Amino acid sequence: MVATINIDKVKSRYDAFVASRKTIVISSNDADGNPFISYAPFVAHEGKLYIYISAIAEHYDFIEQSKTIQIMMLADEQDTKNLFARERLYLKCTAENIGNDDLEMIFEKMTAIHGAQLIQLLRTIDMSIFELMPKDGRYVIGFGQAFTVDFAAEKLEHIVVEKK
Repeated sequence: MVATINIDKVKSRYDAFVASRKTIVISSNDADGNPFISYAPFVAHEGKLYIYISAIAEHYDFIEQSKTIQIMMLADEQDTKNLFARERLYLKCTAENIGNDDLEMIFEKMTAIHGAQLIQLLRTIDMSIFELMPKDGRYVIGFGQAFTVDFAAEKLEHIVVEKK
């Protein structure tokens, strides 16, 4: 018997999961095309994600030059009953360095999440905001509970694999 998936309930869980995350893992490629893994704090705003990174960070150039990256959000290990079925979200994104000008709404959200003192300090150094536009991805809740994500359409679709 196949269990029925309540997609509205999954969407609510997905929204809560994204809202509860403060950092993302970033997969980009270095100048030689080799994979490079990093992370950054982020904020979400109007269907996009924003990271604030230093020009001296290794991933800064990789993200700026590759334009397409993948990101991942993960549930905390301590909150996961089975680490093989850890809640996670993968998204393919286009990335663009949008600098620091005329972005007060983004800075307000960063301040609210990451603290005024820290954001004020970071604004005095070589930091730039990168806008990440999620395209598609996969949200996994657990075994047999994987969903394709169309971020722009705010749509989730259950992935069903037929057993042979």
